[in-house]
This record gives sequence, structure tokens and C-alpha cells, in this order.
Amino acid sequence: MNGQELVSSSPRHPRIASDANHFILTFENNRFASELFGQFDQNLKLLEERLHIDARARGNSVVISGDIVATNQARRTLDYLYEKLQKGGSVERSDVEGAIRMAVAADDQLSLPTMEKKAKLTMAQVSTRKKTIIARTPTQDAYLRALERAELVFGCGPAGTGKTYLAVAHAAQLLERGVVEKIILSRPAVEAGERLGFLPGDMKEKVDPYLRPLYDALYDMMPADKVDRAITAGVIEIAPLAFMRGRTLANAAVILDEAQNTTSMQMKMFLTRLGENSRMIVTGDPSQIDLPRGVKSGLVEALQLLNGVEGISIVRFKDTDVVRHPLVGRIVRAYDSTYATDTEEDSRQS
Repeated sequence: MNGQELVSSSPRHPRIASDANHFILTFENNRFASELFGQFDQNLKLLEERLHIDARARGNSVVISGDIVATNQARRTLDYLYEKLQKGGSVERSDVEGAIRMAVAADDQLSLPTMEKKAKLTMAQVSTRKKTIIARTPTQDAYLRALERAELVFGCGPAGTGKTYLAVAHAAQLLERGVVEKIILSRPAVEAGERLGFLPGDMKEKVDPYLRPLYDALYDMMPADKVDRAITAGVIEIAPLAFMRGRTLANAAVILDEAQNTTSMQMKMFLTRLGENSRMIVTGDPSQIDLPRGVKSGLVEALQLLNGVEGISIVRFKDTDVVRHPLVGRIVRAYDSTYATDTEEDSRQS
């Protein structure tokens, strides 16, 4: 921006008064501006902490100063969140975190010399009747776009990155749009084996504890009564991996969760169930394998064998993509660092 340049826009967008790396954003709607800044300006404080800038509220305006790149990232973040409020959405701390991540990622991406970087943030999203979920990290954005394009998608990475949640949301969206006729959710019941028979209740009651996270995600995407009716009618099927053998899964959105706990044969069996007009999503964390020692993970093998195969997308999440409590990301990094050190020592000893 040029010094003293004044950019006047429609009431839907903030006015920008700029002087090099110092500018003022003015928002027309006072209520939205208050929600945008957060209680006691907590959202502005988060911008300052993450981008190392200075952001001070003055009524319905905010004065931003600091490094030119960081201040522009702050402007794009606030512009995006303000537009979200105008569309009837809300702004929580996680929304601010996500918008900042996307703004930083937009500057990190290489662009052609003749192309200008986008002035506005655009994030992939998935919508059901009950909820709209917007990507909060660049990897989530890539994951949602891969789900739209590819017939088979692997989502791999640590806990708390939204792999399963976004997969279920995408499946619910496909069902509501009529793209598929049913949803099939599956997990390997690794801890079960022969012990399943000693648990009380019928087969559904025996396997439900292993599939609870999938139920939780479903009820978050769709009204509870609709989910219950769909399960009763077989439109939504939740079953352990062993029940997939011998089937052809056509016209369905099929999700395999906790795939790191499949064996090589189980993974091959599952992947070859894919039928006409179906989408398959495989999620898992290769760092949390519960298989017996010496048994190779089917997920790890599949990632090696299927990398680069046409029609298959592999999206790898990192600890920086954790969208739960910030402490979860630090926990993941601590464990990964320890395991990496142990692996190096084992390699040297062998």
C-alpha cells in the first residue's frame, strides 16, 4: 500500500487508511466490530501474539502496525472474520486461530511471478443441514478439497487434527445431496479378538464402544432423530471391519477409521470393497499402532504402495494442524520427538 492511501469500499467491507506498515481498519457495523475484536479485545490480543504485531481497538476501528507482511496477514484475517459475521456466523478463538493459519499459509505458498497473491482468504468448507464446518488449517483445506476430487482419500496424522470429523461431515453432505445412497462407517476392533464374546449384550452392543467416536461425529452433523432413523433403515451402517469381507460397497460413502490398526490383509480386503459410484476415506495415525509386535500396519503399507496412484489422494496432517486445545499440539510434538530419538538409538544399536 502507498503512504496515506485511503481505500474506500462498500459498507460490507472495512475501510483501510494506510501508511506503510501502519494502517487503520474501520468496520461499518459496530456490533460486528465488537464481536470481531472479542471480549476485552481478546481476538486482537491473539493476533498480536501469533503475528508479532500491534493491534489496538478504537471504537469500531483497529490500528495495526508492525512488519508489512504480518500486518497484511492481520488485515486478511480480520476481513475474513468480519465477512463471516456478516453472513450470520460467529467468531470463536478457534476461528481466529484458523484464519491466522490460513493467512500465513497464503504468504508461504509460492506463486508465479506474474500472479498477485490473493487479497482475501478462501477456505474449503463442508455443509450439512445442521452444521457448516470450515477448514482451520492449510492441511484441512487440502483434505476437504481432496475429498471433493478423489474417489479414495487417505487422511493420516496425529489426534486432534479433524481427520475423522471432516470425513464424517463430508459423507453426511454427500448423503444429503443424494450423491450416495448410504454411509458405511467402520473401525477395526483391535482390543476385541476372542474377548468380544465375553462382553455382555448382542453384537451391536459388543462393538458400539469401539465405534463411539463415529456416532459422536454423526450426531454432530445431522439431527439425532434423522441419524437414528437412518441407522434403523440401514442408510447409515456402522460396523467393525470384519463385517466388510465379501461385500461390494456401491453407491456409498465408506469411512475406515483408526486404520493404523489394520493388518496388511485387512487393508487390502477393505480397499478392494470399493464399488461403483462410491467414495472411500481411510483415516489413521501411524504413530499410534496397537497391533501386536511384529505385525505390520496395513495403513503404513498402503501409504507406501499407493503413493502416486491415479485417483488416490494422500493428505498428511502434522502436529501444527491440531485444532483441539493448544496443549494437545505440544503433547504430540513431545511424544514424536521422544519416539524419533528412541528410533535413532535403536537403529544405531542394530
